[in-house]
Amino acid sequence: MKRTLLLIILLLCFTNKVHANELIITDKNMNETIRRDDFSLSLFDDIFVDREKLDVLLNRLEEQVYQPPTNAKFDDSWKLIPEKNGQKLDRINFKKFFYEFFYSDVSFEMKIPKKNVYPKVDSELLSDIRSNEIGSYVTYYRPSNKERSHNIKLAAEAINNVVVFPGENFSFNKVVGKRTKEKGYLRAPVIVRGELSEDIGGGICQVSSTLFNAVSLKGIEIVERYSHSRNVPYVPPGKDATVSWWGPDFIFRNEYSHPILIRAKAIDGKMIVRIFSSEHIRTHE
Repeated sequence: MKRTLLLIILLLCFTNKVHANELIITDKNMNETIRRDDFSLSLFDDIFVDREKLDVLLNRLEEQVYQPPTNAKFDDSWKLIPEKNGQKLDRINFKKFFYEFFYSDVSFEMKIPKKNVYPKVDSELLSDIRSNEIGSYVTYYRPSNKERSHNIKLAAEAINNVVVFPGENFSFNKVVGKRTKEKGYLRAPVIVRGELSEDIGGGICQVSSTLFNAVSLKGIEIVERYSHSRNVPYVPPGKDATVSWWGPDFIFRNEYSHPILIRAKAIDGKMIVRIFSSEHIRTHE
């Protein structure tokens, strides 16, 4: 009898010890259990947290939790589509809870603490900068050239609704990104070292050139711009802006007092870029 009672007591002690080492982390699609001993610095008799391992845990949880915010934007008919908040791991509160668990002798269960991630462009801002058109430019292309027209449309969609804040640089390559088959770009004519050739994304220089002419304004500083090695038919000589993922970029800086909104559209053989801002916009003296 005494022997059976002793075994029961030992079993209960062992069970409590296992549970006392556990932190259960839950979320909508997550249920993860970690053990206290796995985060101890063994050289110090388990009294300190291994911060490198904790950082690895935080980064892994962040990847699972993070949801990017969505900026407000206009559709083709100027209907306002509201912004959406994103979310990320609240690292400070998670650490506080983790240390409380680590220096205790009980198990914990916690829901992942989160913080809102707010979009850079909200409905109020867009409403303020939609009414004053400060620049525009139109170029023309042949819709019958399906591949080139397709590339122009993709690049136009990429820069459409982009807001450039005061003092901020706009980089065409950064905004549009690498032109690849995976992103839908097709092979079309390009100019390489003065010669006509074909490459993925051919035609997008018409988009960057149209944008360059639309932002040739008093309050816009052209930071980086290169011309083609030969004249192009869609803009006057010297008014083009060639771009390449591994080469030239088109970059400008907003020197106005208010943000500017880029509206771009490729339709029926016309590449259209319009620039908007607040009624109260002014240049810095």
